[in-house]
Amino acid sequence: MVPLSEVKSYCDERLKISSILDFENAFNGLQIENNGIVTKIAASVDAGLKPLELASKSKADFLICHHGLYWDSFIPIINHNYKKIKTAINQNIAVYSAHLPLDCHSEIGNNALLAKELKLEIIDQFLEYKGTQIALICSASGYNRTTLSESLKVLFPSTYSSILYGSENPKRIAILTGSGQSAIPELKAVNVDTLITGELRQHHYNMAQELELNLFPCGHYATETFGVKSLAEEIAQHFKIDWVFLNQDCTL
Repeated sequence: MVPLSEVKSYCDERLKISSILDFENAFNGLQIENNGIVTKIAASVDAGLKPLELASKSKADFLICHHGLYWDSFIPIINHNYKKIKTAINQNIAVYSAHLPLDCHSEIGNNALLAKELKLEIIDQFLEYKGTQIALICSASGYNRTTLSESLKVLFPSTYSSILYGSENPKRIAILTGSGQSAIPELKAVNVDTLITGELRQHHYNMAQELELNLFPCGHYATETFGVKSLAEEIAQHFKIDWVFLNQDCTL
């Protein structure tokens, strides 16, 4: 058993929560407390009702999520919102959220871990948001467009997609997990024509043609499973407690 305050402090310091500004209504850090004791960690991409129910079934009392409970400035605690909050409180589950701090972390961030999975060397960062670079640039050494496609199909078998109008032999590959639309207009300025991301919108198909880009949208959910898993495993090892990943098989 570990005091909740110690687990919270570890996460806050490891992710530099206080120094990374996020989207206006994102709330990083401890969102719901429990009885003050942590015995098992659960990790999920989202803090939805189903993950909370799965956390309860797994006997976890600390849920780390990438997308937290609060994304609007005011949320009436009714209907599904009531059910989520009620489940967390009744089942004694503390909820901890880390959005951009877990995307851009140099060791346990979604971007960095995806680069590691693909054995890509990180050479730069770009796409500043409120003082933090939230996307990576990697050397394409060892890859051409075809072999990169093949590797991504293996890594993301259910969510892989591609829009291929860029170079067959890219020299630099950008990574922005989750939503990648903000990166598209910035790619050419950083000499990149190939982007691995989670999701895009229909008009990015036209932009790929017009700007001669290779775009690989491989699933918002799928590209953001890396960070929560890594953080949960690290906390569990540090405090010598168990952890579990709550997979929802989301294909979006």
